[in-house]
Amino acid sequence: MDEQTLIVASTEKASQLWQLVIDYGFAFGVKIIVALVFWVVGRWLIHFTIGLMQRTLTGKRVDPTVLRYLSSFLLVSLNILLIVGILGYVGVQTTTFAALIAAVGLAIGLAWSGLLANLAAGGFIIVLRPFKVGDVICAGGVTGTVTEIGLFATTINTPDNVRTLVGNNKIFTDNIQNFSANRYRRVDLKAQLSATADWQAVAEQLRQRVAAIDNVLAEPGVDVAILDFNLVGPVLAVRPYCHNDHYGQVYFETNKVIKETLGEAGFPGPVPAQTVIVQ
Repeated sequence: MDEQTLIVASTEKASQLWQLVIDYGFAFGVKIIVALVFWVVGRWLIHFTIGLMQRTLTGKRVDPTVLRYLSSFLLVSLNILLIVGILGYVGVQTTTFAALIAAVGLAIGLAWSGLLANLAAGGFIIVLRPFKVGDVICAGGVTGTVTEIGLFATTINTPDNVRTLVGNNKIFTDNIQNFSANRYRRVDLKAQLSATADWQAVAEQLRQRVAAIDNVLAEPGVDVAILDFNLVGPVLAVRPYCHNDHYGQVYFETNKVIKETLGEAGFPGPVPAQTVIVQ
């Protein structure tokens, strides 16, 4: 075989190889483009489905807590199905992929047991309902208004307007105080008196003036009584009752009334004093 024949044969093989690369590259490129289209359309359909479900359940007055939890769960599940479907279309064996997911899931489960505990605790919170979205609670060391109960964490807005995420497991394994569960709550304040003051007269005036504060409930009535004694004199407990929404307003105005009542009535100011015996 002469040199010219070899050159022609090599050129033909190179052309065939290049054509093969072009064919496979074009086919793979088409699959990638279609996969991207599937991803975009799939994501749109997922959000459309979740939005439709939310509107339907909202119309049926389903609790917002349950609605948000179901939406989060459905979003994660549909996204996983979409990814598996796209990988199957591209050519990845889904059975192998499922086995890989199972193995990775086991490894993640062992490494992230705390995260799975938060997931399980979130389910218990939804079922047992110790609180719901909109309630004012104290849980996991955080006090504020619940804005969302997620798959792994609960979002709480604190009174100083700080968004705080608390792990569901920490909430569920700790004490939970729900300030919105009952119709009203008590405001606990103290008034320090002098040992020489007429505490009964002070108590009566405080009871009348605190009861006149806006949003203080008439029933139960305002409690004013001796709580404790110290070196200065008796300490009065001043305890009005109000609706949960008015707690802050009643708290601060009651403090103001205590200060004004003791000053305007001319009761002797509390001064620390003690008797020293010299032998």
